[in-house]
Amino acid sequence: MLVTPIQTPLLRSGDDLLEAIRNSLGNIPEKSILVVSSKIVSTCEGRFVKKIEGTREEKHNLVRQEADRYTDPLESKYNMMLALKRNLLFVNAGIDESNADNQYILWPKDPQRSTNALWTFVREHYGVKDFGVTIADSSSFMLSPGVIGRAIAHCGFNPLRSYVGTQDLYGKIMQMEQTNVMQSVTDAAVLEMGEGDECTPMALVSDFHQKIEFLDHVPTDEELKKIQISIEDDVYYPLLKDAKWHTGGGLLS
Repeated sequence: MLVTPIQTPLLRSGDDLLEAIRNSLGNIPEKSILVVSSKIVSTCEGRFVKKIEGTREEKHNLVRQEADRYTDPLESKYNMMLALKRNLLFVNAGIDESNADNQYILWPKDPQRSTNALWTFVREHYGVKDFGVTIADSSSFMLSPGVIGRAIAHCGFNPLRSYVGTQDLYGKIMQMEQTNVMQSVTDAAVLEMGEGDECTPMALVSDFHQKIEFLDHVPTDEELKKIQISIEDDVYYPLLKDAKWHTGGGLLS
């Protein structure tokens, strides 16, 4: 697998993301996946909130507005909030302050719609057939320091590769095993994109050793439901069920 980070000019609120892609990507090979930072998508969408006081409570109020469900910051020794947003678990609902020019930067308004639009543009502009896109954000990982890259939306490929019904090395039939292609590719790309002042908010992933099933359509509602797991069905349910969840503004919108 080859991961190529893509450098862009410093983008600002209201800039044209498609133009930035045109100016930064000379060629896109078939059977590749473009990973785009959620931050530059949000930047081009103008998803900023100006800091008034810059306090934790100010940020916590934004989390309450953006999250579908959230935990009280007093539950955390770091005064942070766990948040469920679009069936994903993130700290502080993905609201960030780094590389945001003294503002709060929110997630894209509709990550799936933005991803679909990017996929459609690239296929048409570059004339590629087998191609995928994910929008990436960084997230902490339970019982492990640091952050990893996570996809918050995808388009153009099957996000899961199932091994169910196949045999392992010893002939045992696999019952549940699946590879989350969407998250695996995104994590590798975010490692190369970096977290600081690299100014490489995109990465092109190609030359896959594993087979990727590319699709010729945006994900249907039924396909998207296949990568969503309810709290009750999640393997981490014993932990999640005991969290004191509050209903946030995102669930009410």
